[in-house]
Amino acid sequence: MTIPSTAIKSLPKEDRPRERLFNLGPNALSSAELIAIILRTGTSGVSAINLSQKLLVDFGNLKSLAQASVEEISKIGGVGRVKAISLKAAFELGARLSTIDVTEKTIIKKPEDVYALISDQMRLSRQEIFKVIVLNTKNHVLKIETVTVGILNASLIHPRELFRPAIQSSAHNIILVHNHPSGDPSPSEEDIVITKKLIDAGRIVDIEVKDHVIIGDGKFVSLKQKGYV
Repeated sequence: MTIPSTAIKSLPKEDRPRERLFNLGPNALSSAELIAIILRTGTSGVSAINLSQKLLVDFGNLKSLAQASVEEISKIGGVGRVKAISLKAAFELGARLSTIDVTEKTIIKKPEDVYALISDQMRLSRQEIFKVIVLNTKNHVLKIETVTVGILNASLIHPRELFRPAIQSSAHNIILVHNHPSGDPSPSEEDIVITKKLIDAGRIVDIEVKDHVIIGDGKFVSLKQKGYV
């Protein structure tokens, strides 16, 4: 899709993305304007705003753009590797924000709490990410550790590696979490096998596996609620 070029320098100063953000705050800007600030410059005959609009049009929406790889983004004319890397870095920082406030004040009482705590880090990923949430006796979050990234397979998740952060933190119990890139959080047979294997391992080291929550796109499944835990 061809989008008419509008040079940012031709806009009144108060209408330029950086000035608008400074004067009005980031919430006042469109997604294209925010992306334009990250890109900094456009290319010959195409402004940063026009290039940002093209990215959103070509990928369909902001979510698909965030999920795209550096290679896929850099293939868009005028973007290139450097701009693509800058975008991926910005998206990753946004995903990590949800972990900054994880302290012992965070309490997990139900699967909805798990989803609220960790879904932003996982729901946009094209790879399966397996994490463990480490809890104390009062279900306060002590830490969140990534166990594996990639195709989830029982042979790739060794109980020793998974329970190590829990043992080091003198944890009382843990919650397993992973995402389904398809967006459908329905548990597979492999998910159930892994869960049962880790529950048995937890009994040996006296650390309870309280639940295994599977993150989808805007929804989740608790294996405890399904009767597997």
